[in-house]
Amino acid sequence: MDLQLSEEHLMIRDAARDFAQKEIAPVAAHYDETGEFPYETIRKMGELGFMGIEVPEEYGGAGLDTIAYVLAMEEIAKADVAHSTIMSVNNSLFCYGIMRFGTEEQKQKYVVPVASGQKIGAYSLTEPQSGSDAAGMRTRATLSDDGKFYILNGLKSWVTSGPVADYIVVFMMTEPEKKHRGITAFIVETDKPGFSRGKVEPKLGIRASATCEIMFDNYQCPVENVLGKPGEGFKIAMAVLDAGRIGVAAQALGVAEAAYEASLQWVREREAFGKKIGQFQMIQQKIADMKVRIEASRLLIYQAALAKERAQRTGERFTLEASMAKLFASETAMFCTHAAVQIHGGMGYSKELPVERYFRDAKITEIYEGTSEIQRMVIARLETGLR
Repeated sequence: MDLQLSEEHLMIRDAARDFAQKEIAPVAAHYDETGEFPYETIRKMGELGFMGIEVPEEYGGAGLDTIAYVLAMEEIAKADVAHSTIMSVNNSLFCYGIMRFGTEEQKQKYVVPVASGQKIGAYSLTEPQSGSDAAGMRTRATLSDDGKFYILNGLKSWVTSGPVADYIVVFMMTEPEKKHRGITAFIVETDKPGFSRGKVEPKLGIRASATCEIMFDNYQCPVENVLGKPGEGFKIAMAVLDAGRIGVAAQALGVAEAAYEASLQWVREREAFGKKIGQFQMIQQKIADMKVRIEASRLLIYQAALAKERAQRTGERFTLEASMAKLFASETAMFCTHAAVQIHGGMGYSKELPVERYFRDAKITEIYEGTSEIQRMVIARLETGLR
């Protein structure tokens, strides 16, 4: 098995690294403090192809593969996890779902502007009372008497990019008696009557990635905006989350690496008791454990990316690989950022250095797109065959 990256992969990695360090890293602390949405850098990311990396060029994307996507995601996240979150939602949760399940008209109308960075996409599954339990959702969509529209009603929560999104893939119950088999996916335009945005979440981390509630009050969604077929929403949601988890794993790897590199520099320069702190065995243990977890995460992420590429040819699922990568990489991000704060001591707790931001940003990777507990459940069920 050849684990060498191609020249094309190295080019996209280097381009993402150059952009992230020159354009994002200098402004990351500002956006974290203010909570403003970084329109300018996101627009530039769109121009460079980062907002639709795997989308074919004829639909506004860069036409690259999943390895290219995770390499770029890793570099953007090293500079700022919030920017990588916006990038992940556009790529994995919005564009991927429509490219895989959408009609040609839907791809032209919605993927082209989002993949090119002209518009912002979002994904909405969670509700106040149903996060991991999607079958418990209370939002409702009913077909109009003339069969031309679905009437959408209810409240959705924790919608990443919700405050700024132009289009959102939304999941609602159309046949509640069927539970998860009664969920349908819709592509919603946010400038239409009946749609409104609610509370913007005051988050611990990824503060430049805007998150809010969205509300529907007799919103008329044309039947041609159903994604897939009625009743296929749960299947679509889970397939999209498989892809999304690979992106989250890559961003977790990025922030883990940022924390590790900051720690390396610190232990080489900081002195205590007459020597560099990197000479103390307790510090060396932290450095060694961080490095091993980072490289193990990288291999799991590459394995998941290759499984996703195979799935496009074979139609197989890559749920197991995606869940393993997401679980291990997200917990690696928390391990490494926690260790980095500890290594830096008081300065690790200060906003003068970015280490405390890495720590706050890393936590979300263990929560969104399936908590660590959900990932363990998915992995165990797939391995044992028991539910």
